[in-house]
This record gives sequence, structure tokens and C-alpha cells, in this order.
Amino acid sequence: MAAKVAEGLESMNLNGSATVNGHANGAKEVASAKDENDDSDDDKEEDAGNVDTGAPGAAKKKKKRKPKKKKGGAGGSKTQTSPPRVPISDLFPNGQYPEGEICEYRNENSFRTTSEEKRHLDRMNNDYLNEYRQGAEVHRQVRQWAQKNIKPGQTLTEIAEGIEDSVRALTGHQGLEEGDNIKGGMGFPTGLSINHCAAHYTPNAGNKMVLQEDDVMKVDFGSHINGRIVDSAFTMTFNPVYDNLLAAVKDATNTGVREAGIDVRVGDIGAAIQEAMESYEVEIKGQMLPVKAIRNLNGHDIVQYSIHGGKSVPIVKSHDQTKMEEGEIFAIETFGSTGKGYVRDDMETSHYAKRADAPNVALRVSSARSLLNTITKNFGTLPFCRRYLDRLGHEKYLLGLNNLVSSGIVEAYPPLCDVKGSYTAQFEHTILMRPTVKEVISRGDDY
Repeated sequence: MAAKVAEGLESMNLNGSATVNGHANGAKEVASAKDENDDSDDDKEEDAGNVDTGAPGAAKKKKKRKPKKKKGGAGGSKTQTSPPRVPISDLFPNGQYPEGEICEYRNENSFRTTSEEKRHLDRMNNDYLNEYRQGAEVHRQVRQWAQKNIKPGQTLTEIAEGIEDSVRALTGHQGLEEGDNIKGGMGFPTGLSINHCAAHYTPNAGNKMVLQEDDVMKVDFGSHINGRIVDSAFTMTFNPVYDNLLAAVKDATNTGVREAGIDVRVGDIGAAIQEAMESYEVEIKGQMLPVKAIRNLNGHDIVQYSIHGGKSVPIVKSHDQTKMEEGEIFAIETFGSTGKGYVRDDMETSHYAKRADAPNVALRVSSARSLLNTITKNFGTLPFCRRYLDRLGHEKYLLGLNNLVSSGIVEAYPPLCDVKGSYTAQFEHTILMRPTVKEVISRGDDY
């Protein structure tokens, strides 16, 4: 989920995106995931030069383990339906879920892989790791179904509800009972941002927008188990003219994932991302256009029940010296554009979230008090949208909602758009900075 930086500042809000400027030139994309049903593939070498074991001289190839997608689960006989409705816990009855892509740390952190002290710390985190892996498997299965079934001619409401109903079914939390959304389900609303709109667009009630053959649609949604949010996004197109745009952004995201690590400065990651992305150009309607990194959007860290914990990961060259640290979770997301490479608030707001530091102020509007009680009990600090309030049976809540926003209790996140006529794309993964290895928890064989 994305976020915009305040004008002139290199800080960021709840959904995760930043600003800076820089220059670019070229980079290699991380090798795509292999067939995870074949366990023998886990130890194959791929993507030369991505891991430095600390030894001088030649770079070594890195062994990657992808999520092992066991159809029918570990020891289970059930298989997933279409649309997905079988809870992930039923597919993995032993309660152990597939790990993500495992990447060894590089250079001075290479000792972590074999350090007994770090391995002990890793074992202590097993419960939270399993919750993340369960949420990640939910995300993989839902998005792979979505990629096969989303077609031009469908309404955005139909697409969003198809994804959200599937996430709720697979986590086992329908979210209609008080507090159930907080136990599991949607980590944030499904973003379906079209063309020049880069992020934070989801249909409100009554929206009749239909997906078109020439649209570029960003699909950004999160799943969570006990507040462990898996934030991952991809872009869908139906016209091959946009292939280079998507390739640029996917390359940039994979570059950011590869460069991320403990003690790495986020500004250096941004420079690598920009270099990768802006080495591409795309021809649209006979015009050759450079792919620009959207300079005021960025990645972000994630903490339990909060999609943004306070750190940002720029996607352009930056002087930000903030370091990634052991135990942190980051969403590495990149946005490319054929426009100006800068977004502004536009269109009707749909995304909201209660602020973690919400002030305790007297609310004079009775509907605001009632709505705040609903938001606190059903979402806590998790992002929500108007459709979620409709689903809970709330009516005529806009006055109260606007009052909560103006009081500083709830944050509104309007859609973020580049200039009209431009096209934007997004790819995103969630990574865990484990004590021993970096785990790309949301990696799948699709991207």
C-alpha cells in the first residue's frame, strides 16, 4: 500500500511512499520464482552475483528457496477451489506454512547465516514467522486466482469484492462479528488504481467503473493474521504495448529487494531502484517515453496492526542515512510512470485509517462518536474503506467520518495520481529482516 510524502519533506505517512531525485542507468532483474511444487528446485543456483559471501574475488551464485506450494497442504487431502474459499489452515493441517524466498545476508552480515546466537533468536520468533507465512500463502493463492480471472468488462467493484471475499475466506475471518477483522482478513482495502492513478483507489458504493482492454491496473491488497500484514502488489495489463513499463517496475522492485539488508542505508536502496527503473523506455502510440520512478512515492516498514511504522524506503536517489535493522519488516514497492513521475491527491477518497496517535478530543457530532466506536472495535489501526463500513451496516456516516478526519483521529488517504494521459505501474513485496536471513515472505512463482 502506497503513501505520499508531505511537500518538500522526506518523511511518509501510513501507506508508504517518499520523495527525492536522482539519476539512473540499468540493472538486472532478480530471477523469477521457480516451480515451487518441485522440492528439488529449492537448491538450484540462480541469479549470479546477487550474494557476496565476503570472500574477495568472484561473486558467487546464490541459492534461493522459494515458497513450497504443497497442493492439498502438508498431509492434507483438500485442494483450493475457484474462487478460493478453503481456509489455508485446512490446506496445511499441521499448522506449518511455506516459507518465502530465503536470501542470505551479504558482506559483513554474512556471518548471520551460521551464527548459533542468531539462529537461537530466529527460533524464538517462530510463532510470528508462522503467522506471516500463513498470511503470505493467503496472498499468493488469492492473487494467482485473481490474475487468471480478472478480465476487461468486469466492474472494479466486482474485482475488489472477489479479492476481498477470497482473503476473508482463506484467513477464516469474515469480519462481520465485532473484532473479527482484527484477528485476520484484509490488511487494507484492495487498491485498483487505473492508468495515471498510481495508488489508493478502491471503488466506493455505487461505483460503475469498468476495466477496459487498454487499462493499466495496479492491484494492491494486504492480508493479515493477528496484525502481521503481508503487503504485496502487482500490475495487470491486456495490451503488450505496456510490457516494458511493467518490466521496468518489476526490475526495480526486485532490485530493491536484493539490495535491502540489515545496516543498509535506505537512500542507497533508492538509488539502485531508480537506476534499474530508469534504464527502460516504452513506446506508446508511436512515441518513445522514458520510464520515471515516481519520486514522491516510496516503500515503508510495517509493524503489527500498522501498515507504516515510521521508516520510508525511497525509490529514487536520496541522502537518507536511515538504516534497516534486525527484526524489521519492510514493504519494498516501486512505482514507474510515463508522466511527470510525481503524484498529487485527486478524485474521491475511499481509504482511511485510525491514527495510532489519535488525540483524545471531544466529538460533538453524535454520528462521529458512534462511527469511531465501530472503527476502533472492528479495525483498530488497520486501514479500511467506505465499502467496509457499508458491509457492517453503517448508513449516512459521511458527516461523522469527515468529522473524525478533521479532528485528527482518522487519516484520509486520497487517490494519488500523475498527469492525465500517463500510465503508471507498481510491484511490491514484503520482506522480513530475520536474524539469520532475509525472507521475501510474499514471493511466489508469479512474481
